[in-house]
Amino acid sequence: MQENAIQITDSHEIFLNKKRIRIAVALIYFSMGLCFSSWASRIPDIKTALNLSDALFGSILFALPVGQFLMMPISGKLVTKYGSQRVVMFAIPAYSLCLLSIGLVQAGWQLAIVLFLFGVTGNLCNISINTLGIAAERLYERPIMASFHGGWSLAGFTGALVGLLMINLKLVPALHFLIVILGVWAIVWLNLPHLSACKTTGTPAAKRRLFGKPDPVLLQLGIIGFCSMASEGAMFDWSGLYFKDVVKAPSSLVILGYTSFMIMMASGRFVADYLTSKIGRKRLLQISGVLISGGLFTSVIFPFLIPSTLAFMMVGIGVSSIVPTVYSTAGSASKIPPGLALATVSSVSFLGFLMGPPLIGYIAEAFSLRYSFAVIGFFGIGISLMVSRIKAFQNH
Repeated sequence: MQENAIQITDSHEIFLNKKRIRIAVALIYFSMGLCFSSWASRIPDIKTALNLSDALFGSILFALPVGQFLMMPISGKLVTKYGSQRVVMFAIPAYSLCLLSIGLVQAGWQLAIVLFLFGVTGNLCNISINTLGIAAERLYERPIMASFHGGWSLAGFTGALVGLLMINLKLVPALHFLIVILGVWAIVWLNLPHLSACKTTGTPAAKRRLFGKPDPVLLQLGIIGFCSMASEGAMFDWSGLYFKDVVKAPSSLVILGYTSFMIMMASGRFVADYLTSKIGRKRLLQISGVLISGGLFTSVIFPFLIPSTLAFMMVGIGVSSIVPTVYSTAGSASKIPPGLALATVSSVSFLGFLMGPPLIGYIAEAFSLRYSFAVIGFFGIGISLMVSRIKAFQNH
């Protein structure tokens, strides 16, 4: 076994306890998602408390993805050198402490600094946790990565509900976040011992330039991820406005498009592993691309409440399996250590989140929001076409 391979120790014990190991990894994903969704649930309160204008607040929010993006290559090297379990032990507590700091800020510049650190620690969590997910998947010797991402999506709903409860109880964000942190630390403390069987081995980081030429296969996987994340970004940032301005939905139903998308994306992740085992990664991603395009084009051609709701559900199903499948493939399709491979793929993929929503805004300003959704719809076609050409999927 090559030195950067994922180490599996004491196979008999792992066989007896692999279900517990899988639950432990899923709960680590959940804990990270709970931190992020808790922050998202209190954004309006924090903006109001700091008395920030829309333009200034939008600029401050950009600090988070900047921190994530700049940390990507460093995270890969740290996970490769020290092992994913050790990094998770540091990353999750650091991420949660940044969440608490967000609730304590007193000025906009402080919020920008803390959000930057939230992005830095968030990316460290992302790379280390997904590397653990790849290790657990190898332990099972069948696809299970999508179910882990389903745990992250489930945390999104949980965080939103907890946030709503805290708001109704009139608890300030700092106290809300402290309660979440205690829960997250309990999850990590109870499950960390079960991660040792599927940890990645800490090895000296490969001597590669920080932003060197990427592996062609990883670059192609990253582009697929880019197309998927751009579509996700469109749903996250623009679905409400689409239902309000294009669909002309009643005010009480404006959130219907976003909600239907999120429900189907989370649900799709819990069945994606089963579908992968039945039809293979290649076929699943091809279908996913078609669903993304079909959903977006349907919402453009039939901008009415029921068709658009069904269309956004199609998009949710379409994007649900792409990123987990791409990450899983990246961990096994390259000779590069899993941590570095994930950093490369996620660096390219994440550009979709950064560039997709602004692209929609520019096209909407020049033409209309319907046209911008049509443009994003072509990304799904691109996914289907690229999957057909990538050698990493030929045997899947």
